[in-house]
Amino acid sequence: MSIKIAISSYSFHRFGWGPEGKERLSFEQMIDKCAELGVDGIELLGVHFENTDLPYLYSLKQHAARNGIAVTSISAHHNFVSPDAAKRWEEIDKVARWVDVAREVGAFAVRAFGGRWGTVRSFQEFMAASGEEPPLEGYSMDDAFDWTADAFRVASYYAGRRGVVLALENHWGLTGTADGVLRILEETGSPWLKVALDTGNFNFRPDQYAEMGRILPHAVMVHAKTYFGGGMFYDANLDYRRIGRMLSDGGFRGYVSIEFEGKAHPEEGIRRSVETLREAFAGL
Repeated sequence: MSIKIAISSYSFHRFGWGPEGKERLSFEQMIDKCAELGVDGIELLGVHFENTDLPYLYSLKQHAARNGIAVTSISAHHNFVSPDAAKRWEEIDKVARWVDVAREVGAFAVRAFGGRWGTVRSFQEFMAASGEEPPLEGYSMDDAFDWTADAFRVASYYAGRRGVVLALENHWGLTGTADGVLRILEETGSPWLKVALDTGNFNFRPDQYAEMGRILPHAVMVHAKTYFGGGMFYDANLDYRRIGRMLSDGGFRGYVSIEFEGKAHPEEGIRRSVETLREAFAGL
């Protein structure tokens, strides 16, 4: 199997939303679990880091290497959709800091977000509205795309100087459609801004597979959403055999990182997710 399987740290700890509660395994324990399951890599969420001092990062890098697990990417959590220029610079600085962390632990990419207005406060209401929300009063969607592209031009320049790719995820808000993702890529115009294709985040579109296909040529990493036990927020009902063929036909040979978002305990849900992807990708 040429496509590689990774696991996102989100799969182990969903911020108290899942049955695992608020207790979190350490990154070292997550890496050990990945090794036990025989997968290829792990994706680390920035918000899961308790320490980014260099001695800790180098120790983590060594632990992953000893277990044969690649640290594939670091997830930044930021939002460039703000009329406040100073705030946008603060958000650019967040991304830059995670680029530095990625470089130190040997990750090739930092997952990045397109951002959203925040005019719908409740995530459940946001999902009920298909991941869409109105702009701030007095502003337009064009404003949001302009701010975001401007910020990504700076952030991607910095990332490129550090040898790290920014991977823009289709993650609601501005990137809830393939059109939105492609607009940001085009308007940014940087070879260091690519795509993190999330298989579960186009589920509100009329044809989620067509949306995936449009951004697949730009993907440097893929998220595989799974929902064993029923989805915590929704269930995208994904056909991973079909997705595997799409990835293979599109020439993708990189990491597919599992984001388990079901109500089953991660101990069960992650194992079943790995089994599902291995079966679906067999022979590719």
